[in-house]
Amino acid sequence: MSETPVLFDLAGGIARVTLNRPEAGNAIDLPMARALTEIAIRCETDTAIRCVVLTGAGRLFCAGGDVGLFKSSGDHVDALLSELAGTLHMALTRFARMAKPLLVLVNGPAAGAGLSLAIGGDVVLCARSAHFTAAYGTLGLTPDGGMSWWLPRLVGLRKAQEIILTNRRIKADEAEAIGLVTRTVVDEALAAEGDALAVRLADAAVGALGAARALLRQSLETSLEAQLEREVAAITRSGAAPECREGLAAYFEKRAPNFKPGNFKGV
Repeated sequence: MSETPVLFDLAGGIARVTLNRPEAGNAIDLPMARALTEIAIRCETDTAIRCVVLTGAGRLFCAGGDVGLFKSSGDHVDALLSELAGTLHMALTRFARMAKPLLVLVNGPAAGAGLSLAIGGDVVLCARSAHFTAAYGTLGLTPDGGMSWWLPRLVGLRKAQEIILTNRRIKADEAEAIGLVTRTVVDEALAAEGDALAVRLADAAVGALGAARALLRQSLETSLEAQLEREVAAITRSGAAPECREGLAAYFEKRAPNFKPGNFKGV
């Protein structure tokens, strides 16, 4: 069995986070949830990290919660679920609010909380062999991991009801068609396409991307007037930042901008 439930690597401003229980389908147990939370905190707070990539080791992306652990908990499964979901949700909250993009590479099937993890990215690339199931109903459980929040916003309430209540399997092509993922790619190309996109995101104006990320999330729960006010505040802040000075300088000098800290030429 894997001794490190979540792998972490940082290079070139890109943090690569890999769920690492391939022998268990990357099912989430307490050590994995705790490790993911620690990593999420670092991803949010470490200014050297400009883009986060989340994927799974082995054949599956994530099978959801560890049902073997559920069974072994016996009459105390409710206490286990409270701790497990609560810990996982701390990680998801950090990933959601961090001021940098989250790229998810769905390398294989995702079920339950694995589906929740998969759809929480800003950009979600999906291998053609992957498929998605809510899975909770078959265990007599309700969704966690933010599924009941994300699904209606991504695919609409009616489709979300079908996915959660009927537990129907969603294949990769359908997932792309209904907006569950950004796009599908052939399995063999997933890693390379993910690497290229991660570099592109890390090289971008990450401060502006982080602010845009927050605006998009807030737009789902606010009025047009309030959102317009938020946009004014955000574009004012971004206009005062070094990224804007570099972007303007690069535009008029007809060169590619360099948004990495310490490299701003300015205007």
